[in-house]
Amino acid sequence: MIRFTKTAQDPGSSARTGVLSTDHGEIRTPVFMPVGTVGSVKGVYHRDLQQDIKAEIILGNTYHLYLRPGLDILRAAGGLHKFENWPLPILTDSGGFQVFSLSGIRKITEEGCKFQSHIDGSRHLFTPENNVDTQRIIGADIMMALDECCPGDADRRYAEKSLGLTQRWLERYNARFRQTEPLYGYAQTFFPIIQGCTYPDLRVRAAEHALQFSDAGIAIGGLAVGEPTEVMYEMLEVLDPVIPQDRARYLMGVGTPANLLEGIARGVDMFDCVMPTRNARNGMIFTWDGVLNMRNAKWAEDFTPIDPRGTSFVDRAYTRAYLHHLFIAGEMFAAMLASEHNLAFYLDIVRQARMHIEAGDFSSWKDSAVKRLSQRL
Repeated sequence: MIRFTKTAQDPGSSARTGVLSTDHGEIRTPVFMPVGTVGSVKGVYHRDLQQDIKAEIILGNTYHLYLRPGLDILRAAGGLHKFENWPLPILTDSGGFQVFSLSGIRKITEEGCKFQSHIDGSRHLFTPENNVDTQRIIGADIMMALDECCPGDADRRYAEKSLGLTQRWLERYNARFRQTEPLYGYAQTFFPIIQGCTYPDLRVRAAEHALQFSDAGIAIGGLAVGEPTEVMYEMLEVLDPVIPQDRARYLMGVGTPANLLEGIARGVDMFDCVMPTRNARNGMIFTWDGVLNMRNAKWAEDFTPIDPRGTSFVDRAYTRAYLHHLFIAGEMFAAMLASEHNLAFYLDIVRQARMHIEAGDFSSWKDSAVKRLSQRL
């Protein structure tokens, strides 16, 4: 059985710590989950994810894994854990956001999402029912319900219509989940996804409906998709008192270091985002003193650690001058080192947040940390 247990509460905010227990291990929250879309966190060894970055859970993506390598191979391998040799928990997105982003080559109907593969143009259909079956075969510990991701700037009429579809799909998804069993001998659960765009009453309506089908946690989707950051925070504040304390809260696809801390302050437990690795490949480094562009010539003779306050192997072993050199030389090792550093930094953020929540001084620490993290060096 997968369950969430709250362990501490910050007195000055909604920040809390907890433990999400799965058959593949315990996840301490707040947690950041590295994104391993196609069965790998791009450019990072699993050894380093565990030993240096200290990830306790990673993501996979149903849309991408369904298309390649495909369900036959994943079933033959015994599921994604065995296929990619990852012994700790895995969460899979339903693929709904990826289908949403395909725009011109997908069609959303009451039945489900019809789409063309971005790989070869072949046509496919995700329904709530076959999405459950697909995620059973992939074998993630935590599955996401199929939903429609509503654009952040949608008008109320569209948002209400979209939410209605997501709710009907959720009821079908739940029915199929309850009718089926895990395939590989360990427990699985699924998180319903709260939609409702930027309309507070729709968000509350979505949460109250989704909570009927939630065992261990619930996801908050459709944010960080074009709306202002302050609106995202407002939606989190609206949802905070609605979601019970015994459910893990997962804010999907977010975000910057400051977003993480502000989300934690508003009761969020789980985060994922491609930003630390995608930005790393372009030379952007996140540190406790701010953001660095490693292509900038100012780092060419800087022989200090990449982040003097950092705790990762990369910070102990390499300098800013060396990483700058690798980026200018076009060396692939640059992206690997930068990715490992950024992921370790994100995991350090949530680790420090847990410490300060337990110490009871999270709010004051968060305010000073956000100012430092957001500046450009």
